[in-house]
Amino acid sequence: MKSINDLGLIRVASVSTKVAIADTDYNTNEIIKTTNQLIENKVQVAVFPELSITAYTCGDLFLQKLLIDRALSSLIKIKNYSIGKEIVIIVGLPLSHQSKLYNVAAVIFNGSILGIIPKQYLCNHKEFYEKRWFSSSTEISDNQIIIDNELVLFTQNIIFRIPSVSNANFAVEICEDLWAISPPSISHSVAGANIIFNLSASNEYIGKHQYRKDLIKIHSSKIIGAYIYSSASSLESTSDTIFSGSLLIAESGKILLESDRFNFESKYLIYDIDVNYLNQERIKNKTFASSIANNNYYYTDIDLNKSETSVTNRKISKTPFIPDKIEEINYVCQEITDIQANGLIRRLLHTNISKVILGLSGGLDSTLALLSIIKAFDKMNLKHNNIVCVTMPGFGTTTKTKTNATELAKLLGVTFLEIDIRQSVNQHFKDIGHSIDKLDITYENAQARMRTLILMDIANQKNGLVIGTGDLSEIALGWSTYNGDQMSMYGLNSGIPKTLIRYIIEWYYSLVYSGKISEILKDIVNTPISPELLPSDSSGEISQWTEKAIGPYILNDFFLYHFIRNYYEPKKILEFARIAFKTDYTDNEIKYWLKNFIKRFFSQQFKRNTSPDGIKVGSVSLSQRADWKMPSEASMNNWIEDLEGIE
Repeated sequence: MKSINDLGLIRVASVSTKVAIADTDYNTNEIIKTTNQLIENKVQVAVFPELSITAYTCGDLFLQKLLIDRALSSLIKIKNYSIGKEIVIIVGLPLSHQSKLYNVAAVIFNGSILGIIPKQYLCNHKEFYEKRWFSSSTEISDNQIIIDNELVLFTQNIIFRIPSVSNANFAVEICEDLWAISPPSISHSVAGANIIFNLSASNEYIGKHQYRKDLIKIHSSKIIGAYIYSSASSLESTSDTIFSGSLLIAESGKILLESDRFNFESKYLIYDIDVNYLNQERIKNKTFASSIANNNYYYTDIDLNKSETSVTNRKISKTPFIPDKIEEINYVCQEITDIQANGLIRRLLHTNISKVILGLSGGLDSTLALLSIIKAFDKMNLKHNNIVCVTMPGFGTTTKTKTNATELAKLLGVTFLEIDIRQSVNQHFKDIGHSIDKLDITYENAQARMRTLILMDIANQKNGLVIGTGDLSEIALGWSTYNGDQMSMYGLNSGIPKTLIRYIIEWYYSLVYSGKISEILKDIVNTPISPELLPSDSSGEISQWTEKAIGPYILNDFFLYHFIRNYYEPKKILEFARIAFKTDYTDNEIKYWLKNFIKRFFSQQFKRNTSPDGIKVGSVSLSQRADWKMPSEASMNNWIEDLEGIE
């Protein structure tokens, strides 16, 4: 990969520099000094705080012609400095236009001022009196201004486009604009801006910082865009209030980075924004897509060369389905199991059925299904003996998994049945003329289908619902037997990937259960994942490891998340996986399993098209009714070719 821009990423920075109040030379030199550091870090667009050339707290000095003239001279100095520099610089200053003074942002690149953006909503709180000095953008009658013999656009409504990064468009708003009931960035986003830069001078008092974070987080979600926020330094005047130099970078509802506060040095945050992801999110979101932009926008292209760096600084989690913060564990697991339990309760109420049938193998999936069923039955005040768990030993069943299933069922007080399927399957082999010694796909699938047949018939016998245990990862990979474990009357785990199932059971044994139940759950988590359809080895241990056949689930879930949730093409998934798993797997291993994932995902759509009802838990779902509509005959060629030639 030659450039991060080829992956649809653009490197941005939020900056807060040291200031000397009303000392334009000092402030300008600090801006230039910091910009040099940003250039070393391959930043492509950087935003500085509101009125960064003069400082924000100049008060009535803003009415002094000397300060206004010096601010303009500083702007020209930064413009000249930018010649030959591969970085867009956004700075703030007071600027006189048609006998009025405006609080503006200037967008500078390679020796040119590309646009002047005036502030619309002026702060007029007790501690700030911006209307004393500045006029609002709504008062502008002429949207052009001459600066240093150059005609420059003077309007809020400018979208800056960067052709070297696919569909990277940005716009600018200033501080209070964000807090308004209808921020200008709403219109900017509908007009095509997927990144908003905010030059701010937001003061601090108890509770404001969290409110500001929440505002930016929610606003970035609403506009389905990135929001780059820069606030004034702690060196602003403290006569009546203080500033903290708060910096925030958000992307579509997530705070990606935030700075420390209350220090007196220049600082910055640098992050690679994924504009391709944002654009795909907007395409998918028809509420956003149906929004109508006004026609009063100017579009300015910036001839920025592609970044020279090929390594992204994005934080790439190995387990994107699992929350990053440990304090979210309890909330996430409670939420998921509540969703499962309430989904099942609704189905039982509708069918007027009070019994469920579950194939309990001693593996991860059936264990989570059982625990969620227990939760549902407890909410309905139903006795646990209405839960009929059936273990069905076959040719590959090991003592360990069978014992775990048996003991767990006993401890949870459910009805437990053991039905050995070997004799039935042997008879079936005789009926169809298949050798018991031929350990092929027929040998495996016959056992899976026999188990499903038994569960379905017991359900008829006891007037119960067969609960499916197949998880989202297995559904994506088609790792199920068609009309075997692929089928049930309700798929309780269908929205949960394997890595998350393991995580939830770890939560159960750590925080919910104790004693013997906790010990069994821990042992289940530590047991290799296997369908146990092939005979065990000479020592009676599992011989058929799922992850050796279809690849590590931690990789497959990584591929699944970025393929479905983030719409990434294979080459981008590969690049991100190489970064995330650089100490775990070789590049060739990752590429091999990614190719395997693509092949399985495309070839197994026919199973997904006939899947039973199941519960959506997170943002990734493969329900053919609501979330993933794909023909069974779709060709995988373009996706495979995208990987070819990548070393």
